[in-house]
Amino acid sequence: MRVIIGSDNEGREMMKIIRKYLESLNLSVLDVTSYEETDCVTGSVRVAKEVLSDNDSLGIFIDGYGVGSFMAATKVKGMVVAEVSDERTAYMTREHNNARMITLGAKIVGEELATNIVRDFLNGKYAAGRHQIRVDMLNKMA
Repeated sequence: MRVIIGSDNEGREMMKIIRKYLESLNLSVLDVTSYEETDCVTGSVRVAKEVLSDNDSLGIFIDGYGVGSFMAATKVKGMVVAEVSDERTAYMTREHNNARMITLGAKIVGEELATNIVRDFLNGKYAAGRHQIRVDMLNKMA
């Protein structure tokens, strides 16, 4: 599995922590952060597009509150993304919605919680079945 990560200025420090955690799991990590950019919109769209280019990838974007990056990433056709601030939601968005990307707010979640959220997102497995109807509907919308 390859994990695509990115952040804006407000998420930069937390992204470094998440990156270190991902690398400790021996995962392939691609940081697509442009350190010249300060806006979450461009960065989150960059993560979303990179995730969609490889079926074995998941994405994580971190900004101040997770909301702006979520709104931007949902505009990318075929991307199912969730803004999360707890472990259970991170896991369930993979299992029921086949989300391939999450957004986090560095001003909302602390370091330990953020690491746990990422852990559960990565451990979630898409259940398909009855949930595929919802995923198909989401994919048609964007």
